[in-house]
Amino acid sequence: MSAPAIPTIFSPQRRDRRLERARSRYTRPDAARFLAEDMIEDTLERLAFVRHTPARALVLGEWTGALAANLETAGAEVAAPAGIDLEAPYPLGGFDLIVVTGLLDAVNDLPGALIHLRNALAPGGLVIAHFIGGQSLPALRAAMLAAEPDRPAARIHPLVDPRAAPALLQRAGWKDPVVDTHALAVRYSSLDRLVADLRDQGLGNALAKPAAPLGKAALARARAAFAARAEADGKVTETFVIVTLTGRRSLAGT
Repeated sequence: MSAPAIPTIFSPQRRDRRLERARSRYTRPDAARFLAEDMIEDTLERLAFVRHTPARALVLGEWTGALAANLETAGAEVAAPAGIDLEAPYPLGGFDLIVVTGLLDAVNDLPGALIHLRNALAPGGLVIAHFIGGQSLPALRAAMLAAEPDRPAARIHPLVDPRAAPALLQRAGWKDPVVDTHALAVRYSSLDRLVADLRDQGLGNALAKPAAPLGKAALARARAAFAARAEADGKVTETFVIVTLTGRRSLAGT
């Protein structure tokens, strides 16, 4: 019996383009980078805690270049290629550390992607993967629903529920799997600034069948709904939930 077909929710090409846009916008003085900085800091803290000093590392999706530079300073040989297909066997392997930032939120075959990550590790190697999931972006979601109250279009990605992640890691054969989350609260004076921050950080739309842009009336409703959530100082609190997956390949290499 053949395996069921994997639904195509995301476009790999659009996923790659949003990352390229983040890289191109990074040098702007006002470009948002708080998510990347949080993921980099978290990665380095985890490596220090488990006393894992990699000799050969693979870094995927980290568009600032800061993590690769930090690992190289610590003595690691670092590969940071662009364009690796997360849902196919990697052309590279034998890494004792793989770090993935902000990519696994937009893959069609997440279990397959987790298997390919494990297979690219050397025996005993470690994976740390961060992405936005859970109950992220409630203010943006509410604004999009208000924009099109009668027939809302799919404009925001479905997000991975961290409660389902442990089973996915076990299914993918990760050893010592751990799933944890933490939230960042960021305050915004406008919906437009929030959208700009998402684009700055590689979180634009990667849906395979994106909806048409909002019309003027719908955009006005979205902005008004967002502004209606403002607190006394006129700013809206938006929440980003960062999901982190960690695990190893067994010493036997299975």
